[in-house]
Amino acid sequence: MTLARLVTEGRVRAGVDLSGLTTYRLGGPAAFLMDAATSDDLMAVAAVLAEETREVLVLGRGSNLVISEAGFEGLAIRLGPEFGGIELDAVPRVTVGGIVPLPQVARTATAAGRRGLEFLIGVPGSAGGGVRQNAGCFGTEMVDVLESAVVFDLLTGKSATVDAFALDMTYRHTSVTATDVVLSATFRAGEGDPVPGLELIREHTRWRRLYQPGGTLNAGSVFKNPPGDSAGRIIDSLGLKGLRIGGAEVSGKHANFFVAMPGAEPSHVYLLVKKVVAIVESETGIQLEPEIQFVGHFENPEKR
Repeated sequence: MTLARLVTEGRVRAGVDLSGLTTYRLGGPAAFLMDAATSDDLMAVAAVLAEETREVLVLGRGSNLVISEAGFEGLAIRLGPEFGGIELDAVPRVTVGGIVPLPQVARTATAAGRRGLEFLIGVPGSAGGGVRQNAGCFGTEMVDVLESAVVFDLLTGKSATVDAFALDMTYRHTSVTATDVVLSATFRAGEGDPVPGLELIREHTRWRRLYQPGGTLNAGSVFKNPPGDSAGRIIDSLGLKGLRIGGAEVSGKHANFFVAMPGAEPSHVYLLVKKVVAIVESETGIQLEPEIQFVGHFENPEKR
């Protein structure tokens, strides 16, 4: 199997703009994009990778992602509707497809009396992306509620159900690699009255509206929190709110959010991240680690 054949068959498109598939609405094209409608499509990608060396990018909802102006030279993969859906089991467990938005999981599960997943209202990504990153919010992470995930390995063409403990889940880290696709996730949930759970979701939502830059183009938290501290607090303490390079700006509401203003380009976000890292290290000795992923070539740091 070759990628050229998949293009000819119409299963893969060439030169597809990726900007609309990220929360920043920035970035250049992918050399190739597959909308994987079924597991057979993923098997076809595995067959290609067995014959050709290709970099792959698995796209979820495009949060925590910055794609360069030059785009992505490999094969981007986006799962289709077959990998959606929410199942409420009697245990009670909640099983969701990899493409399901985590805020939707929070609302659906809580309304059905499945408690403990309310924190997901604050995680903007998909279930698959959330598992890969061990995403979290409001003091709870995926590792606290995840029972297992079905993971497809693009290098072997095989899928497996992997228990959470086998995913090496630490703060914003798992063993899920760039060539793994999370097809579904099963969460443990408690049973309880949905009313207080829905109120907690409303409280979380109100907090985010007050303290995070809603209504702007951003990619969520830019940096991981250092042990025992908050990246936002550190950046704010150095007076960096409002710091701007081109169209990228440190949010005045929350210093760990960088917003894209009119005229922003991916390189502006990249340069702003580099600058904040340098200032924080110079002033405090702390090395902030980006939580967002930069994809593509950002070769000219002096640009613009």
